[in-house]
Amino acid sequence: MSEPIKIDIWSDIACPWCYIGKRKFEAGSGLFSGAGEGRAVEVEYHSFELSPDTPVDFDGSEVDFLAGHKGIPAEQVHQMLDRVTGIAASVGLDYDFDALQHTNTIKAHELLHFAKAQGKQLELAERLFQAYFLEGGHVGRAESLADLAASVGLDRDAALAAMESGEYLSAVRDDQRTAVEYGINGVPFFVIDGKYGVSGAQDASTFAQALEQVWTERTAAPAEAEATA
Repeated sequence: MSEPIKIDIWSDIACPWCYIGKRKFEAGSGLFSGAGEGRAVEVEYHSFELSPDTPVDFDGSEVDFLAGHKGIPAEQVHQMLDRVTGIAASVGLDYDFDALQHTNTIKAHELLHFAKAQGKQLELAERLFQAYFLEGGHVGRAESLADLAASVGLDRDAALAAMESGEYLSAVRDDQRTAVEYGINGVPFFVIDGKYGVSGAQDASTFAQALEQVWTERTAAPAEAEATA
């Protein structure tokens, strides 16, 4: 049985393309895994902050934030969000930008590292995206995040203590430094088997092809080694 193909994903909970990319990657990895026996992937999320200067409690809508932060005319922002909402719907996600509470995501990233230590990172990542983009939940306050942690089976008190102590802040910063070393300046960004990078919310077929390439290289390597032995 071959080792699972490792997928390292840099993303931010406040990134609409990251949730869309998550769904597209899941579809692509499903195509890959369904193509033969022994095919598996192992996913790990890494921290990336799109807007680290965002306050925890931003006073305004997503349109207000993008118009003010990016200097984009409000009408153009509405058109952008409508387009993103349509693309999200195509992968089964019902984005609600009117209800969305824009916030700082540093504590969410710390919590994702806490969840990784407990073997629950994938479940929590999905729950945080869902809360932020679909439910209008607040993913910047420690108390609200602790509730979301509990909803996926994590110990609420332990999660809250980890965020309040900053226990995993150094792990977040390590992820961010690695992103700089890799030259990652936008998310989502997928590193496949430690050697191939895929940027953005690509189609499922693109992810499936990348995984297939790694699989082919892996299966070819033992044969080549045997031939030269």
